[in-house]
Amino acid sequence: MEYLVISFAALAASGLTLFSGFGLGTLLMPVFALFFPVEVAIAQTAVVHFANNLFKLGLFGRSADKRTVLLFGLPAFLASYLGARTLLWLADLAPLYEYMLWGREFAIHPVKLVIAVLMAGFSALELWPAFNKLAIDRKYIPAGGLLSGFFGGLSGNQGAFRSAFLIKSGLSKEAFIGTGVVIAALVDFSRLSVYTDLLGSGEVRQSYMLIAVVTLAAFLGAFIGSRLVKKITIHTIQVAVAVMLFLIALLLGLGLI
Repeated sequence: MEYLVISFAALAASGLTLFSGFGLGTLLMPVFALFFPVEVAIAQTAVVHFANNLFKLGLFGRSADKRTVLLFGLPAFLASYLGARTLLWLADLAPLYEYMLWGREFAIHPVKLVIAVLMAGFSALELWPAFNKLAIDRKYIPAGGLLSGFFGGLSGNQGAFRSAFLIKSGLSKEAFIGTGVVIAALVDFSRLSVYTDLLGSGEVRQSYMLIAVVTLAAFLGAFIGSRLVKKITIHTIQVAVAVMLFLIALLLGLGLI
């Protein structure tokens, strides 16, 4: 079942990430988290995300704006490392609260609670019309890189902030997509260097085939999306995804998944 559910999520999310702040990691991580511990789900998502970004570099990398990559991407690269270290620290903390429900024992873990709050926050931003129109001045682009990179390393959520800071950069649609892909790949490389222990864990080793299948599904989604980049708007889909993420965040925060 996890092969079908996670692969479909990867295919859909990989196509959608070309058009909006909601990216592959934003949607794929909570789907992985339905079947694996949240910190393992983030590491698995990072592998798929990085491989998919390398694939998209071949499609859009030549359109990237080098100056913007330097101003935004370098701070994001450094901040992603700090965010990933914070994730590992949270994963080692003891549960905050344990309770019984329907004859079963559940626990609220700090790492799940933090990720749930971030997911709910990003969902709220996506549902807030003013945020979709937000364009932050170019002089704050390095600060945007720090902010986007940190949350990318901590939870994989980076696309929404990246879009808000880069939308006013004067880039063409193709350059905007290409620049975003390069920056996302830098963030992924940084956080994967921290996730090495997680990636070597038994849970991840046993899911190598799943990760490979999901990665191929993401490749297909990116290819399909590249063919439709001039034809699709996805506001309705964004809203539906935001609501779904909020519900998953609520279950995650309560320790029910």
